[in-house]
Amino acid sequence: MTAEKGAPSDRPVGAIVPAPDVAALKDRITKQGDVVKTLKAEKATKERIQDEVAKLLKLKEELEQLVKQQAEEEAKTKFDRAALESLLLKRFFFAPAFEIYGGIAGLYDYGPPGCALQNNILALWRQHFVLEEDMLEVECTNLTPEAVLKTSGHVERFADYMVKDSKTGDIFRADHLVKQVLNQRLDDDGIKVPMVDAKGKLKPKIEPLTSDQRSEYEVILETLDNYQGEALHHLIRRLEIRAPETLNEVTEPVLFNLMFETQIGPTGQFKSYLRPETAQGHFLNFKRLYEFNTGQMPFASASVGKSFRNEISPRQGLLRVREFTMAEIEHYVDPLKKDHPRFAEVRDIVVPLYSATNQEAAAGPVKMSIGEAVEKGIINNQTLGYFVARIYLFLVKIGIEPERLRMRQHMQNEMAHYATDCWDAEIKSSYGWIECVGCADRSAYDLTAHTNQTGQKLIVREQLPEPVVEDKLVLEVNKKLFGTTFKKDSKAVQGYLDSLQIPDQKGSPSGEWDARKVQALKDQLEAGNGKAKITGDGKDYELTKDLITIENRTFTTHIREYIPSVIEPSFGIGRILYQLLEHSYYVREGDEQRAVLKFPPCVAPIKALVLPISHDDTFTPYLKEVVIGLRKFNITNRVDDSASTIGRRYSRNDELGTPFAVTVDFQTAQDQTVTLRERDSTRQIREKVQS
Repeated sequence: MTAEKGAPSDRPVGAIVPAPDVAALKDRITKQGDVVKTLKAEKATKERIQDEVAKLLKLKEELEQLVKQQAEEEAKTKFDRAALESLLLKRFFFAPAFEIYGGIAGLYDYGPPGCALQNNILALWRQHFVLEEDMLEVECTNLTPEAVLKTSGHVERFADYMVKDSKTGDIFRADHLVKQVLNQRLDDDGIKVPMVDAKGKLKPKIEPLTSDQRSEYEVILETLDNYQGEALHHLIRRLEIRAPETLNEVTEPVLFNLMFETQIGPTGQFKSYLRPETAQGHFLNFKRLYEFNTGQMPFASASVGKSFRNEISPRQGLLRVREFTMAEIEHYVDPLKKDHPRFAEVRDIVVPLYSATNQEAAAGPVKMSIGEAVEKGIINNQTLGYFVARIYLFLVKIGIEPERLRMRQHMQNEMAHYATDCWDAEIKSSYGWIECVGCADRSAYDLTAHTNQTGQKLIVREQLPEPVVEDKLVLEVNKKLFGTTFKKDSKAVQGYLDSLQIPDQKGSPSGEWDARKVQALKDQLEAGNGKAKITGDGKDYELTKDLITIENRTFTTHIREYIPSVIEPSFGIGRILYQLLEHSYYVREGDEQRAVLKFPPCVAPIKALVLPISHDDTFTPYLKEVVIGLRKFNITNRVDDSASTIGRRYSRNDELGTPFAVTVDFQTAQDQTVTLRERDSTRQIREKVQS
C-alpha cells in the first residue's frame, strides 16, 4: 500500500528483488570487498592486493552491465498503470465519487462500461456457482443491529492496526506501511536515513543494503500477514520503519474497528452498523433456508450485495475502498463428513498453491492437483478443495491470466477468528499480489454463536440409519429438599452442580453432564457413606444422597442433531474487476496510442459494435436489421454512426473491450453481406446477414 503522498511500488509483494543473478553478483562483490579489506589489514604485498582489487572491479563492471540490461528489459515490459487509469477515466469505466466536490477517498462511481462489465462478471458468477451448484440465493439488509455483530465477533475483532506520523499526524495502516517501506528499500537497494542540510531541509542519505538485509526483507514480505499486535510493533521498531515522505518515526500500532456505526430510528435507541460482509444474513436465515431445501444436506446459499468497511487509508483505486460489491456463498456441510459429492470432477485440476509452510520458508507456490493437496492435508477437506478449484476455474474463465493467479493459504496468526482453514485467490497486477477471493472453512462458529445467544436452534436434524443406544451418567436434584436445605445458599450450590456440565460456546451449562466429573462426585458420595463435601462461592457445603441422585441411564437416539460447518467462498467483485482490467490492457505493437482491452466476449461490456462505413441513408435499414438480429439473441451491441473515421471508431471501441464489429457498407446494399472484424487479430471477413 502506498503512503499518503508517496508513489506506489510496482513490485509484487514478496517478489525476489533484485533478480537472483543480480543478488548473487552483489553477494560476490561484498565477499570480494571483504577479501580486499582483510589483505589491507594484514598489510599484504601490493601485488596481491592489486590482483584482488582487479577482481573486485571486474565484478562491479559485470554488475553494472547486468543492471543496465535488466533495466532495458523492464522498460520494455513495465506496465503503464497511468495510461490504463487515464483510459478508464476517459471511457468512464469508473471515476471518483463526488469528484466536483473534491471527492472522498475510497468511494467510486461506475460508468456505463464499468456497470456492464460488473454485471457480466456477476451473471457469469451466478451461472458458474448458483445455477451449477443449485444454490439458494438470498438478499439481506445492509443495516445490521449491534447485537448480531457482537455475537459474530465483529464488534470486538473486526479491526486493523494503524500508526501515525509522530509529527504530521498522517495515518497509515501499519502492515501496508511496512510493506511499502521494505519494497522501496529493495527498489533503491538502500535504506533512507534522515539527514538535514544546512538550510534545515530534509536530505536523506542512502545506506546500501547488505545481502543479509535483502534476504530478510524478502522473507518478511512473504510472511508479513503473520505479524500482529506487539510482534508488528517490534518489527516496525527493529527495522526502523518511518513515514515515507517525512522520515519521521511512527506511533505504536493501535487497533481501529473497520465498521461504519449508525443508529436505527429517530431516538438512536438501536445501535447498528453497515454490514462488513453479507454472511450474517445467511446465518440468521439458516432455519428457513434449511426448511426451504426440504431438510436436505449439504446445500448452499448465495448472495450479491454491498458491504462497507471504514478503511484506514484507502488507496490503490478499486482495490481498497469503503463501499464495495461482494458475492458470497455459504455452503453448509456435516462437520463429520466434509467430503463433496462432485469432488471427482475437480480432483485432477492443477492449481498453484502457496501453503503456510512454504510461506514461512519463502519457498514460493507449488503447482499441485487438488486431489493431492487434500490427500496430503495441505487443504483441510474435500469441500474446501472443491471450492478452491471452482474459484480458480471461474477466474480463468472471465479472463484472469493463469500465470498471474495463485491460491495462498492463510498463516495461523492472520486466520480470521471464525476460520479453521482459509485460502485466498491472489491475483498479480502492478500493485503486487492482491487478495480477491477468500475461501474459508468457518467451522460451525457463526451458527453456534447465534444459537447460544438467541436460544433459537440453528441445527440440522438427521434420521439415523439405525438407533444409537448408549449409557450415560445422569445427575438429578431433589428440588424440594434442595431448597429447604440450602435456602439462601442454594444459588452457590447450584453453581457447583452447573460446573459439572459440559459448557457451551459461551461457557454456560449445556445440559449435558461431564461424565468424568459426575463419576468423581458419585465416587465421593459412595466413599463418604452417602455424603460429599463440595465448595461453592468459596464456602463448603455437604451434599447427600437424599439431595442428589446419580445413576446410569440408557438412552436410545433416533435423530442426530448437529450444527453444520460452513465453507465460505467470498468474492470482492471490485477487486476482481480491476485486476481483469489490468490483465486485459495492452497497446497495439508499433502504436502506443492504440490501446485495447482484450475482455473475453462472455464479460465484455458490449459484445458487438455496429457501424456504417459512412453517413448515408442507404445504410439505415441494414443497420436496423443487424441490431434487431443481435438483440434477438441477447447480444449487447452499440451503433456508432459518428462522423469519425472508421479506423478511429474501431479504436474507440477497442478501448471499451468490444470483441466484434459489424460494418455496413455499399456492398451490403448489393448482396446483404457485412464486414465482421475481430478485435485482437483485427482480422476481417465478409458474411451474409441472416434474418
